[in-house]
Amino acid sequence: MKTAISEEQIAFYRQNGFVVQEDFLRPDEVEELKSAVLETVASMGTRRIADEGAPSKEKDGYYKAVFTQRINLWKLNATIKRYMLESELGEMVGKLAGVDEMRVWHDQALIKEPYGNPTAWHLDNPYWSFYSRDAISVWIALEDATLENGCMYYIPTTQKTATFKNVGIGKNLGALFEVYPDWKKIAPVALPLKAGSCGFHNGLTAHAAAANMTHKRRIAMTCAYMPGGSTFNGQQNILSVDYVKTLKEGDILNNEAQNPVVFSKEN
Repeated sequence: MKTAISEEQIAFYRQNGFVVQEDFLRPDEVEELKSAVLETVASMGTRRIADEGAPSKEKDGYYKAVFTQRINLWKLNATIKRYMLESELGEMVGKLAGVDEMRVWHDQALIKEPYGNPTAWHLDNPYWSFYSRDAISVWIALEDATLENGCMYYIPTTQKTATFKNVGIGKNLGALFEVYPDWKKIAPVALPLKAGSCGFHNGLTAHAAAANMTHKRRIAMTCAYMPGGSTFNGQQNILSVDYVKTLKEGDILNNEAQNPVVFSKEN
């Protein structure tokens, strides 16, 4: 895992809201992680979230055909846990975001199936159970992510002007621009990635993916990280019913079983 990050990459990330790390994983690491992801996805059947008591039903209709989405695989597979909770990766996201502590929010396998629907423009953080301008995700290509099979697209600098208003991922590819009309004037950037490379993006950076126009799967593994000290905003999102019952708005999300620390300047 190549976790060294340059000052130029940090500056690019903070200006644009995303950055690339080429050759993040070696070929043998790609194969190890991909095998673990596919095995765990298969074991979950139609269950979308690994956690007991979480809203786990697989979504139907258009959304189901956007991607096969499975969440918190790190709780089921030791290999995935080792990669997603790697302390050097934690330090990397902490440096990019410029925060003193990072916790896992959730991981996601995102597999765009052959001829899968496009992923509409959206923001990540407004869906989650906390609000932060410094949340960050890593998006790892486990197969080549190309213009043809649905690589990621970003709209630079949108993390600077985003509020926590958002839209769902639906049939209207550009619904987000009804909320943020000025963003229509900014040219999107496509981010094709070879297997093993990755992108990082801010939880408030507008992003999307095109349809998979090929007969093969586009396989990616992602993980979102939450700054330490983040507080519950009242949204259940991927949390279990029982855990939400213990929370009130403003409570710090510091449950080690749910959101373990992956980086702390104090350690």
